[in-house]
Amino acid sequence: MTIHSVANPMRSSSSARRLSVVRQPAATGEKRDLILRAATKVFAQNGYFQSQVADVARVAGVAAGTVYLYFKGKDDLLVSIFERSMNDVLAEVRDAIDGVEDPAERLRQIARLHLGRLGRDKDLAVVFQVELRQSVKFMERFSETFLQDYFKLIRQAIADGQQGGAFRKDISATTATKIFFGALDEMATNWVLSRRKYDLRVEADAVVDLFINGVKRR
Repeated sequence: MTIHSVANPMRSSSSARRLSVVRQPAATGEKRDLILRAATKVFAQNGYFQSQVADVARVAGVAAGTVYLYFKGKDDLLVSIFERSMNDVLAEVRDAIDGVEDPAERLRQIARLHLGRLGRDKDLAVVFQVELRQSVKFMERFSETFLQDYFKLIRQAIADGQQGGAFRKDISATTATKIFFGALDEMATNWVLSRRKYDLRVEADAVVDLFINGVKRR
């Protein structure tokens, strides 16, 4: 996985712009989610290292002490954003490809969900594509956990395509998995950094078509 060490283009004007307060839900049980949404917004617009727990509390509309009732600190907030998002996407992907026999169609569903999820939430995309990449510690931790489960779903589709004779067998399924994920990852990063507004999800089919043509059995 390529780690992009780039400056967040959304950060330059954030100091002069007051972050809007996330509306607090009535149910107390939703407060943890409220805080995570606020943290996502703050980290995306201010940058993780420039943000404070007090900033998250202000945007969430809660006292700083309330944040510590749910999270150990800023690191725990970032980890929790990642874990919650990966749990959601893994569940969505497994549901979408359940019963799908065609390996190529499985890859297409994965690509559409991957880019579609990030494309719906710019703040989340900035956190994933920029802020998480600023720390080797975080990247190592995340690569050993949820990302491995995600890679397994991609690798299984590729391995099934190879086993069925649709995909070339002279390419390592593991290498092909990294190439496929890398293409999606780069498309998402480019979308985050681009000044041009466009629907990220529509790029999924082009990525899959180019990939399939590369691994298709000749």
